[in-house]
Amino acid sequence: MTKVTLGKTGITTIKNGFGALPIQRISFEEADKLIMQAYESGITFFDTARFYTDSEEKLGQSLVARGLRDKVYIASKTMCNSVEDFWSHLETTLKNLQTDYLDLYQFHNLSFVPKPGDGTGLYEAMLEAKEQGKIRHIGLTNHRVEVAKEAIESGLYETLQFPFCYLATEEEMELVKMCKEADMGFISMKAMSGGLITRAEVAYAFQDQFDHVLPIWGVQRPEELQQFIDCYENPPVLDDEMRAYIEEERQQLSGEFCRGCGYCMPCPVGIKINDCARMSLMIRRAPLNVYMDEAHQADMELIEQCLECGQCKSHCPYGLDTPNLLKKNLADYRKQLKIYQAK
Repeated sequence: MTKVTLGKTGITTIKNGFGALPIQRISFEEADKLIMQAYESGITFFDTARFYTDSEEKLGQSLVARGLRDKVYIASKTMCNSVEDFWSHLETTLKNLQTDYLDLYQFHNLSFVPKPGDGTGLYEAMLEAKEQGKIRHIGLTNHRVEVAKEAIESGLYETLQFPFCYLATEEEMELVKMCKEADMGFISMKAMSGGLITRAEVAYAFQDQFDHVLPIWGVQRPEELQQFIDCYENPPVLDDEMRAYIEEERQQLSGEFCRGCGYCMPCPVGIKINDCARMSLMIRRAPLNVYMDEAHQADMELIEQCLECGQCKSHCPYGLDTPNLLKKNLADYRKQLKIYQAK
C-alpha cells in the first residue's frame, strides 16, 4: 500500500488525502461521520480553507476536539490580499480548527506568487507565522499554470496544490515533473475533475503512477469515500482497458470546459455558473432524469438573465468565455429536455 511524502516537508501519509471543501454542504453530524470514516481508514491528511465556510469548524470538532491533533496533518488556505487579512484569516482558522498550529498553510489561488520584498508583505507574514510556531510549512495553491511554475522556480514554497487528473494537459504534467525535481510536494486537487470523472478506480490508478503526488478527494457521502478507501487497500492496476478508457475520455472532454472550481461565483443575478456552465457534459455522464427536474430547469433558465457584466469571465483561472459557454449549455439543455419530455 502506497505512502506519499510531500517533498521537503517530511509529511508522510497514505495515498489518500481528504479534501474538505464538500463537507460545507452537509450537516455537522454527517460531516463528523465522514471525517471519522476517513480517519479510521488510515487517512491522516486533511485539507480545508478559510474560504470553505464552516469546513474548518467541522474538522476541528471531529479531529482536534477528540484529541487526535497529533495523529493527523491539517492544511488550510488563505485568500488574503493584505497582511492584515493574513493575520485575521490565520487566527480565525486556528480558532475554528481548535488548534494552535497548522501543518501546512497555503496561499489560496492568488493571481501572483508572493515573494519577499514584493511590497505586499504577505510572504514575510508567512515566515513570521512560521517563526511563531503557528504554521509548520508554507505552500501555494493555484489554477494557473504560469503562476504555479513561478512558485516552483522561486524555491520559496514547500508544496504546490494544483488541479491534476487523467485529463491533464502536457503543461500540467510538466508541473508534476518540476515538483519532483525540486523535491516539492504536489497535492492533487480536482482529481475527479469536479465530478466529470466517474470511475474512481481509474482516477486512483492514474494518480498512483506518481510517487510524490498526494490526491485529495473531495467527498461528501460515505459511499464516495469508500471507493477511495477500497482503491488504497486493493490498488487498481492501470491496464490497457483503463488506458483506452482514459483516451476516450480525453477526446470527449478535450477543448474548453468548465472545471467547476467556483472562482467565478457569486453571480450578480444568482446563476449557478459552476454547475450550469458544464451541464452539457454532466447530462451525458449520468441518467438524464437526474438533471431534468424543475429545480435544474429553473437554474438553467436563469442564464437568460445574464447581464454580460464579464465578472465571471474575468475571474476564471482557465480564461474561459463563461457567458458564451453558459449560453451554449442552455441551448443544448433545452434540446435535451425536449428529447427527455418526448419519451
